Amino acid sequence: MDDEYNALMSNNTWELVLFSENMNLITSKWIFRTKFKSDGTVERLKARLVARGFQQNAGVDFFDTFSPVVKPLTIRIMFSLAITRGWKIHQVDVNNAFLKGNLKEHSHGNFLMILVYVDDILIIGDSQAEILQVITTLDAKFSLKNLGEVSYFLGLEVHRISHGIILNQTKYISDLLAKASMANCKPCHTPCCPSIKLSLHDSPAFEHPSLYRSLIGALQYLTMTRPDISFAVNKLSQFLHSPTINHWKACKRVLRFLHGTKHLGLLFKPVSRMALEGFADADWASCIDDRRSTSGYCIFLGGNLITWSSKKQHVVARSSTESEYRSLALATTELVWIRSLFQELGIHLHGPSTLWCDNVGAITLASNPTFHARTKHIEIDVHFIREKVQQKEVEVQFVPSEDQPADLLTKPMSPARFETLSKKLCLCPSPRAQLA
Repeated sequence: MDDEYNALMSNNTWELVLFSENMNLITSKWIFRTKFKSDGTVERLKARLVARGFQQNAGVDFFDTFSPVVKPLTIRIMFSLAITRGWKIHQVDVNNAFLKGNLKEHSHGNFLMILVYVDDILIIGDSQAEILQVITTLDAKFSLKNLGEVSYFLGLEVHRISHGIILNQTKYISDLLAKASMANCKPCHTPCCPSIKLSLHDSPAFEHPSLYRSLIGALQYLTMTRPDISFAVNKLSQFLHSPTINHWKACKRVLRFLHGTKHLGLLFKPVSRMALEGFADADWASCIDDRRSTSGYCIFLGGNLITWSSKKQHVVARSSTESEYRSLALATTELVWIRSLFQELGIHLHGPSTLWCDNVGAITLASNPTFHARTKHIEIDVHFIREKVQQKEVEVQFVPSEDQPADLLTKPMSPARFETLSKKLCLCPSPRAQLA
């Protein structure tokens, strides 16, 4: 508590003013937390003084709120670049919750990037000395705790191996299983059963909906390193407002699958060619409640998986070609954002980004600048993919369905097929599992 208070005072976090009756007083509260290492041992005891913001009225007491949060995609990109170029990754933690101050110092190294997730920070650069200099400068202003080379960040365990880096969430999965009283459950081979079609009213209502919602929220965070459960979690998220017994059984199946695969994680290896490659797929009219399709895509940087998505489309597609075309447009949007990020970083990408699709009709629509009568009903914004093809930022190519890894993100499948596609998504056991 003393460290927290002293840090708040040294940063001039607040100013004392005279009280007036028209003031809306916001009280504060001390929050105490025990922080653990990835192996479950206690790292340190932490105290935070937080404002009880729920006592404020939006538009009256405050207008805009902002807390810097780096995208998971950016984190994965930087890990891929770090292992490729031999960069150092250091982690620091801000000692107090209220940050207030202006930093005027500048860094002049070859490359240095700071990733901020509220008060957890990664500093990545090609110079160890410059990273330490930046940490010293920040510490003088904000009071930091230097945690050294990153090993545990936002629940992500970082394992350095001889040929790369593995990110996994083994401890997070163990805690989740314990929360659901399933630490000793029987494992299963896939996260969802291919023979069962979930719907809104397929069984009686589940009697503990808050438990269901809590677990699904936790599973959504787990998809940061586990693309193999993305489809199952996305599907179960569609029933948060009114879960049924069948939905709960499907949720427990995901947990059983995780129990048997808790040591799996994303592998990042050094890449020889800085090129973006994406796979897009769709399962037409797969939702039996509203007949909307499911889109899925995965994007690789030189062979390292950096982002993926499994999502139900917003409108009903009138053909399989349209559903695949919408999935292509969704993947293209992500590719364009990633390319702009690399441009800001000053890193050159080799050639246009290749987007693979297993639907010839969708490929034709993406490459043909002429609007056909059968596509007039499709929103204009979806057709922007044609501009990117013409501008040679993206090229769309055909891939056979059996080689389509994005298929894993659109539908349930058999154990053999699931295992084959999981390997294509860069999932591998952590060193801890290999030693066991």
